[in-house]
Amino acid sequence: MSQSTGLHTLVIGGGQAGLAAAYYLKKAGSDFLVLDAAARTGDSWRRRWDSLRLFTPAKFDGLPGAPFQRSDFYFPTKDEVADYLGQYVEQFDLPVRQHIKVNSLAKTNGSYVVSADTERFSAANVIIATGAYQNPVIPSCARQLDPSIVQLHSDDYKNPGQLPQGTILVVGAGNSGAEISIELAHAGRTVWLAGRDVGRIPAETFGKVLGGQPYWLFLTRVLSVSTPIGRKVRAKSLHQGTPLIRLNPKEVVKEGIRRVPRVKDVKDGFPRLEDGRILEVSGIVWSTGYRPDFSWIKLPIFGENGYPVHERGVVSQVPGLYFVGLHFQTALASALLGGVGNDARNVVREIRSAAKRTLPDD
Repeated sequence: MSQSTGLHTLVIGGGQAGLAAAYYLKKAGSDFLVLDAAARTGDSWRRRWDSLRLFTPAKFDGLPGAPFQRSDFYFPTKDEVADYLGQYVEQFDLPVRQHIKVNSLAKTNGSYVVSADTERFSAANVIIATGAYQNPVIPSCARQLDPSIVQLHSDDYKNPGQLPQGTILVVGAGNSGAEISIELAHAGRTVWLAGRDVGRIPAETFGKVLGGQPYWLFLTRVLSVSTPIGRKVRAKSLHQGTPLIRLNPKEVVKEGIRRVPRVKDVKDGFPRLEDGRILEVSGIVWSTGYRPDFSWIKLPIFGENGYPVHERGVVSQVPGLYFVGLHFQTALASALLGGVGNDARNVVREIRSAAKRTLPDD
């Protein structure tokens, strides 16, 4: 096993969070390396469903130093986002290593040790930028469904051709569930959309006022961990999904999609709703979110809920460890393409400040 030593900072994850952190590390003149498990930058976007577009307009989709080069209120496609990320690496000549799947992170003799399949890296600081959306969540009752029902998680959904004709149930009424429901309805399916109302942010009326700046400030400053309303939305979104950003719930109903309560369990091989109704469907899309996979982190940094304990991305109990790109890390926009830069900048500032605090006296 080969080993790279002496790095100041390792960034684990080569998506938008890792690249934003890399941008600020390079500006700071730091000695660093980005490790990306993907074959090429942007692949996590390329594998999403075919018609996916960002939920936020291009004006607010740029990473630090590089605006997204489309008209302000255009919603970029997933492939445009993937290409943008690849161009970002080239534009700023960021040191990204592809095909490096990290298996473990530990700390030995004051240094962080990162192990991959055939390589080992060590560094004084580590920024974890893998996000919080690794493991798709499917309710346990799914195993009791009739085998004839085609089931997909939204993570595996590509297009309506994967699902049979007839009635399709989409479980989960957040942004992904609503978008997929509309696409299925346009493809001629009868669609039921199950789940609680996640609320919404009125982008079509509020989003373009004064060029959209008040709207973006709302996502980054008002809906943040610094405000009572932000903390309330954060607590709710961790369990119920984030509010609809681009879509209006009225649009969903207008497309003929039937809104129904949450799925309670399975009865006679078919999903049963909280109101007792049993839906005889031919297919189900589970848009039920993800759980983070931090099992590879061999450090005592997790709370009772399994999430890392941090303050704005800084893990105080293990100095030198940081996060960027967590869901609602500091604001609703923290994991969004245009919002991740704020947290990346703050984390890199903290790394630089910590380095100055540990310098020996003259």
